[in-house]
Parts: sequence; structure tokens; C-alpha cells
Amino acid sequence: MKNILIVDDSALMRRVLSDIINSDEELHNDKYATNGVEALEMLESGMKFDAIILDINMPKMNGIEFLRNLNRKRRNEKVIIVSTIAREGTKETIEALELGAFDFVTKPDSLSEARGTVFTRRLIDLIRSACNMPVPELEKTDSTVKDNSKVQSLVKTKGKSNKSNHSVKTLGTGSSKLVALACSTGGPKALQYVIPFLPANLDAPVLLVQHMPEGFTASLSKRLDELSRINVKEAADGDVLQKGTVYIAKGGSQMRLHENGKNNYTISETVEAARNGLKPCADIMYESLMNTSFDEITCVVMTGMGADGTQGILQLEKTNKIYVIGQDAESSTVYGMPKAIAEAGAVDEVVTLKSIADAIIKHVGVR
Repeated sequence: MKNILIVDDSALMRRVLSDIINSDEELHNDKYATNGVEALEMLESGMKFDAIILDINMPKMNGIEFLRNLNRKRRNEKVIIVSTIAREGTKETIEALELGAFDFVTKPDSLSEARGTVFTRRLIDLIRSACNMPVPELEKTDSTVKDNSKVQSLVKTKGKSNKSNHSVKTLGTGSSKLVALACSTGGPKALQYVIPFLPANLDAPVLLVQHMPEGFTASLSKRLDELSRINVKEAADGDVLQKGTVYIAKGGSQMRLHENGKNNYTISETVEAARNGLKPCADIMYESLMNTSFDEITCVVMTGMGADGTQGILQLEKTNKIYVIGQDAESSTVYGMPKAIAEAGAVDEVVTLKSIADAIIKHVGVR
């Protein structure tokens, strides 16, 4: 039985969250705090919790301050943010993820939605994953035992410059490389060990799918752009693909790449149905690259629950030359997506999180 702490100043939300947690026979909640001060006092008194559900906006000590205190005290509690989707709160949510929060769930606008199947399933799946428990719908891809030896055996065998001074070039006739990256749970923090280490003169554009709701990818893009030499932006419908730019798929939409002539590409962002519950979906992004004229596409699969990206890459492999980099188990927050692509036999190279940027640069090169 896993013991879960709820930290939220709303009595109604505490009740809803408690009911959801206790609906799973392997999860239990009977303790709560109304702010970060109370939560810290409980932890420092010796109380043990397998995961913490944390609100951001609370009196006395908010969720961000609570996470900063955990970091200062070198505590490693698994924290899941339950946040409103209000645009003004997205910056704080991104900061919470940077501070080590496991993931977040958008707080529903109504009681009926809060008690609904979608929110309940998402919250329970995240709690179980944070507690290293099997997630029923994802058991085939997620692993609570992080064993790299098996995955390594599946690897395929094959014979800071100033951003403002960097002149961005569109894809020319002599340039035909692309990087396509996918990640989910743990991604916002993990990306800070990858994107800021890519050079402004990377010899390829980068398409990036990070599972997030609408609004949050704009904040994530802005934050990564502030940290990086390479340009980072939230992808917009009609964007012309350029080298030295990372395009992050817009939350709540599906991103595809369209070829308008050899080495002339534009991005489409469309509001449409989710695939496997995902908007954006990495499989859709990878499938849109099929039969494009790139000489080679470097696919990167990082931390995340589930198997998004695997089917798309397997389809892409049928029509294009690709090179696949997978994150290793030990450095993944959740070893689901990179494990799935490795077990499919499609990975060329398995690397640690801090080696992903170097692997991309080594394979793609610079101008």
C-alpha cells in the first residue's frame, strides 16, 4: 500500500483527490496539509509518503517555495503538481517541473470533471508511475526495473555563439538533415540537459513533441529559448522549417511536417482528435516525415510513460534513412517510451541524458 500526501488549501479539492486516490486498492490517503509549511513540518517530523500531490497557489508557502525547500534540504520526494490550466499559471508549472516535480495534472474547472474518468485515470496513472508501480494500461512498455543490459543487447548493429549574431538559414539544396525528438513525463526538466547544449549552427532543424496541454508549451518554449544558444519556439501553423531552430509542438494540437518541394518544408498545427489520448502525439509527427527528401532523420526518444513514438518511427524506417538515439533507463524519469523503441529493435544508440546533445551533434554536425 502506497501512502500519498495531499497538499492543497481547498477542502473540496482535498476531498475529491482523496476519493480518487483511495479508489485504487493499492493507494492510500488519510493525511493532508493546507500549505507548504504544514507539509514540510509533517515531513520533518518523520512522516513517510511515497508521493505528494501538490497545489501551487496556497497561503503561507506556495508549491514553488515548497519545492525549493525540498531541494535545499536535499529531499527526493516524488511530487505531482495539480494545477489549473489558466494561462497565467503555466510559468509556475514549468518552474515546478524544473525544480524536480515528477509531472503535473491540470486541475479541472468543475466538480463533475474532477470526478470524471479522464482526470481520475490520469492522476492515478501518474501516482502509480511515480511510486514505481505498474500502470495497468502501460504495463507492456513501462518498467519499474531499470535494466540497461537487456536494452543494450537490442541496439541495432550497423557497419556558444551569440544567438542574435547568428543568421538563420532556410534548408538549402545541400542540407537535408532533420532531428525529431519525443518525450513525456520528466521531459521538461530533462530537456534542459539537451536543448541548451545544442549549438546555434546545428546542421539541422529540430522538431520536438513534449506531451503537454495547450498553453504550457508556449511557456516551455520561452524558458528553453532563454537558456539556449539555438533558437527555440512553439511551432505555429505555417512555420517554414529553418536550421538552428527547435520547434516545440503546440499543446492541444497535432504537429505535422509538409514538403512543398525538395528541401522546402512547412509545419502544420491542427486542432483535432487525440491519438491514444495524446495531443500532441509523437507518432503523428514521425509519420508525417515519411517519404520526405531528407538524406537522414535523427530520431531521439527520451523519458516518458507509454510508447508514443515507437509506431511512428517503425513506419518512418520503411521509407527513410533514420538514426535512432534512445535515452538509457537509469537517467529516465520514467523508462517507458525509450524502452518501447529499444524493444522494437529500432535503436542505434543508447545514451545517458547528459550525453544526448553530444550524440545529436556528433551525428548531425554543425555548419
